[in-house]
Amino acid sequence: MFRISGPGLMVLVTAFVVAVIFAANQNDVVGWVVAVIAAFWLALACFVVFSIQKAAKKAGAKLTEAQNAFTTAAGRGPSSYVDQGGTRVVAERSQAEEVRDLKLDHSFKIVQVQIRVVEEERAKGAAANQDTINRALETIEITATNARDMIKSSGGSGEPVTGTIID
Repeated sequence: MFRISGPGLMVLVTAFVVAVIFAANQNDVVGWVVAVIAAFWLALACFVVFSIQKAAKKAGAKLTEAQNAFTTAAGRGPSSYVDQGGTRVVAERSQAEEVRDLKLDHSFKIVQVQIRVVEEERAKGAAANQDTINRALETIEITATNARDMIKSSGGSGEPVTGTIID
């Protein structure tokens, strides 16, 4: 505390003590008015100093939390692990999972493109090319089948992936 607010706070404390001593020695109204004003400024300075310190501690905690989240997202552990009830990494993703996710993303993009092709052909009405629509639907079917095969369990049993869905 004294590192941040030492000189200014010490000047106010000194002014307050001097004002109280003079007011008590001379017992006049001006001395007591000065003592009250000095006490007000001392209280205001203390409030500001302690508010800034509290805000700095909160900001430091948020910065540490953000740094830990960043380092965790980058694949490194947090600098000092403190469980604050947040999300924790329990397993690292393998390269195979990354590749699978890229393939699935590509499959979904293919499906979106083919849906757009079907919609454009249907918008033409009677002039629509049925072969184009049929090829697009066939591509959607093949892509969906391939994507479903990618998300089957790795145990080789052919069963779909099981687990808990987290909302």
